[in-house]
Amino acid sequence: MTPSTPSTPSTPSTSSTPSTSSVPAVGALLRTWRERRGISQLELAGRADSSSRHISFIETGRSRPSEEMVLRLADRLDVPVRERNALLLAAGYAPHYAHTALDDPAMETLREGMQRLLTGYEPYPALVVDAVYDVVAANRGIGMLLDGLPEHLLTPPLNAMRITLHPEGLAPRIRNLREWRGHLLAQMERQIALARSAPLRALYEEVSAYPVPERPGDAEPDEPVPYIALPMVIEHDGHLLSFVSSIATFNTPMDVTVAELAIETFLPADPATVKYLRSLGP
Repeated sequence: MTPSTPSTPSTPSTSSTPSTSSVPAVGALLRTWRERRGISQLELAGRADSSSRHISFIETGRSRPSEEMVLRLADRLDVPVRERNALLLAAGYAPHYAHTALDDPAMETLREGMQRLLTGYEPYPALVVDAVYDVVAANRGIGMLLDGLPEHLLTPPLNAMRITLHPEGLAPRIRNLREWRGHLLAQMERQIALARSAPLRALYEEVSAYPVPERPGDAEPDEPVPYIALPMVIEHDGHLLSFVSSIATFNTPMDVTVAELAIETFLPADPATVKYLRSLGP
């Protein structure tokens, strides 16, 4: 499988001149993020080395926060990088974080590094997804799992959630589909609760509405396996494979695109899966 690299919008136009008319907007946004995180003005003030009075004035529009204060509050509220730019714009400042397309020459080192990581993980599956689970890179282990899927699901950009949960996708092959589906939907729900993302919510509504394929009684492994985490148990070419998923993100990203990338690796969860994948060769 040769995954595509979806284009990323170019850096938005900026303005460095604050506008007092935008002050209530940024205050309301900050209040929304604070309430979403479930903390009080007093607690936020303590985290930001400020006072609850000042936080109250910012939220009600009586005080205009400095650019530094907007960034500090966004950091203490764990606001996603994309939304930090939105807060700055609402306060009348220029965006602080670039938004560079992944196919931009400036991203060459990142692309090469991710591909080396994915290739080095073979024969085990690994892929990189963006904020809405579109696949931006993948290794041959992923290609193996996707073998035989209908073309309409493999048309770029591939979407990991859609491919996994679609009734014509991997869903009929996943032996513990109800448990794995519940895990994936709960993961998306947590992300939606932490970030304001209309595209992610639309994807959630789509994939959560997919019918769950009915299966006859699934066979159990010959011997019980003490899994360390919920595995994805999937059939492939007459073999039953088990994987535990791990997700990694970049520390302190300074670019919206990089901040929204996630590297997902699938660790074999039992000796039989290790043996089978290694038997496939390079």
